[in-house]
Amino acid sequence: MTENYASYIDHTLLKPEATKEQIIALCAEAKQYDFASVCVNPTWIETAAKELEGAVSKVCTVIGFPLGANTSDVKAFETKDAIAKGADEVDMVLNIGALKGSDYELVLNDMKAVVEAANGTLVKVIIETCLLTDEEKVKACELAVEAGVDYVKTSTGFSTGGATPTDVALMRKTVGPDLGVKASGGVRSLADLKAMIEAGATRIGASSGVKIMQGLAAESDY
Repeated sequence: MTENYASYIDHTLLKPEATKEQIIALCAEAKQYDFASVCVNPTWIETAAKELEGAVSKVCTVIGFPLGANTSDVKAFETKDAIAKGADEVDMVLNIGALKGSDYELVLNDMKAVVEAANGTLVKVIIETCLLTDEEKVKACELAVEAGVDYVKTSTGFSTGGATPTDVALMRKTVGPDLGVKASGGVRSLADLKAMIEAGATRIGASSGVKIMQGLAAESDY
């Protein structure tokens, strides 16, 4: 039954044109289905926290989004600010250019800065798989484990591609059984969701959560 899949879904609305009314509706849907969280831009954290008070669903937000090119100090400040405003989980974008340029110390310290700032709040690291080679995906996951994050995540949903079962399986193989793996970007149907879970995903980022739960396919990119 589709009800069993709700706890995997981060019900997501990250479009820049999203309105307060749409965020409130997103939270209402999350409460209806008991999704794992709503994932919103930082400006909506307080709204979501108010709407989800007492609910099963958590408040998730994004850090250094969507490019990952902010400085580590900015990402750390953004993380502290998000948590102070009510975020229960943060999804940060790693420094993609530094990774591709083999500046692994910068990538590692960038993630560590957010983990330290989060101070126990759950941290997911978006590695943006569509921009990486398989070797770079493995390296990103290895650095994420070293940094002490809780999840590795495939995609922002705002670049050239989203999650694939192949990438999820590679990430799961690299991080082992204990770290979370979040598949996001292009998960539009129950079949997509099941394929990601079978590949090793333990969380799904999707704007199509309601349609997924209804067994319908959606057209959204995220």
